[in-house]
Amino acid sequence: MVEKQSLIYVCSDAVGETAEAVVQATVRQFNHQNIRIKRMSHIQTEEEIEAIVQQAKAKQGFIAYTLVQPELRAKIQQESIRYDIRSVDVMGPMMQAYIDTFNDDPKPEPGQRQVLDEAYFRRIEAVEFAVKYDDGKDVKGLLMADVVLIGVSRTSKTPLSIFLAHKGLKTANLPILPDMQAPEELFASADRMIIGLTIDPDQLLKIRTERLKSLGLPPQSKYASLEQINHELQTADQLMERLQCPVINVSDKSIEETAGIIMDIVSNP
Repeated sequence: MVEKQSLIYVCSDAVGETAEAVVQATVRQFNHQNIRIKRMSHIQTEEEIEAIVQQAKAKQGFIAYTLVQPELRAKIQQESIRYDIRSVDVMGPMMQAYIDTFNDDPKPEPGQRQVLDEAYFRRIEAVEFAVKYDDGKDVKGLLMADVVLIGVSRTSKTPLSIFLAHKGLKTANLPILPDMQAPEELFASADRMIIGLTIDPDQLLKIRTERLKSLGLPPQSKYASLEQINHELQTADQLMERLQCPVINVSDKSIEETAGIIMDIVSNP
């Protein structure tokens, strides 16, 4: 029997990143379910609102929205009542608190944070940097990075690098291999923060076994053996000890949680 898919509609007159991030954070608090998040961006008309609310009603889902335009917010509230579906105004209460406290009004244009300013171009540059210096492809990146992530395979180095890049941090990462000789660039003096990523052996065993299955490879591979994993983690521990770098255990942590810890370390070295 096919499990019914549940839909959450994310609506915005801009990109919708804020509402989607809140929805994803909420979904993670519950047991795994067949949940799909459908983002509806750049909404401009009341007709679009009507169509979305009708879809949500038909699919028995609910709506989370960040709408700056007052008429669109009023419309989605009206239509939600009309069709008896739940809708959550993600930014409304915060904006109202700002208005009431500081006696100010929001700018009429949606998506203010998408302005092409210096910060925007810094993020673009950081993403390009993360791609270029991913997985130790060019060790020169270890000298030019704001953050260098080191760890054994499957400790989330690449997704963390991209996440941090979206925060404007140039991030390079280097895999730690069994009995590897670390590049001298890793020990050179440079204006950067080196972060070690470690993980519990049993957790890494599960991750690597699933990885092999997804690739259609036998799970009995040396790559997913506990003996190999313990050997690699021991090599990593020794290198991190030599570097005297902060170490984060990523077991059962989301990318966002680990990135938050890293950004705190970078901000308060």
